[in-house]
Amino acid sequence: MGPSLRPNPNFQTDQHMTKLNQIVAVEKGVKSRSLQELTQAHHDLQKPQLLNGISRTYQPRDEEGERFPPESTRVQVRTDDVLKKTKEILTRLFDVTATKDLTNCHAKADVRVDGKVLLKGAPATYLLFLEKQLVDLHTFVKKLPTLDPSETWTPDPAQGLWATEPVQTAKTKKVPRNHVKAEATEKHPAQVEVYYEDIVVGYWKTVKYSGALPALRVHELLERVEKLQQAVKFAREEANAVEVQELKSGDAILGYLLS
Repeated sequence: MGPSLRPNPNFQTDQHMTKLNQIVAVEKGVKSRSLQELTQAHHDLQKPQLLNGISRTYQPRDEEGERFPPESTRVQVRTDDVLKKTKEILTRLFDVTATKDLTNCHAKADVRVDGKVLLKGAPATYLLFLEKQLVDLHTFVKKLPTLDPSETWTPDPAQGLWATEPVQTAKTKKVPRNHVKAEATEKHPAQVEVYYEDIVVGYWKTVKYSGALPALRVHELLERVEKLQQAVKFAREEANAVEVQELKSGDAILGYLLS
């Protein structure tokens, strides 16, 4: 017989049905416990001294012969018992995991942002993936470069950049000049001092360009990411609150393998 859907007292009570988020929490514990128990069983089966036993009694050849007490070593591990225990461990693990995966097929919720449905019927597994991606996206957006606030920027559609207003600055050149400190006489030459004067020879027109974003734009993007993060969390909680649809597969699979 194949896997079947039927009630299991481990998953529900008379008062309420088990939710998906509860079965996910149960699965973690079952996996951890199963790993420990199966590891121990494997180690036990690798120890011949636990699997082997012996019983010895001594009989003297005649009535006057020396007598010795019986000797025995008990078998501590039976392979059949280990297989039975393994079947129990894995049946529980298989059933819990199958139940979780089956329920995940039906665990869906809408993602709503500002009252509008952004995603219709998103699966819980996808919502979990999306939630993790949005954490990284939030970090990415938060670190986007912003325009220098000390400048005034306007869009330049031709280049797809931001530009400042042109600023004109003078280009100067140092030109030597002579300053006569004393005129020449019949006995002494003129005393002349050379100095340099800055003369404007042209003008620079400077326009700064930037591929960064206005701080307001980055702030708006961050707000959108944060709104979506909150919406996805709400949707995931809603999806994970779906009632469990139990799927028992352990008996069928392990009954075939280990019986």
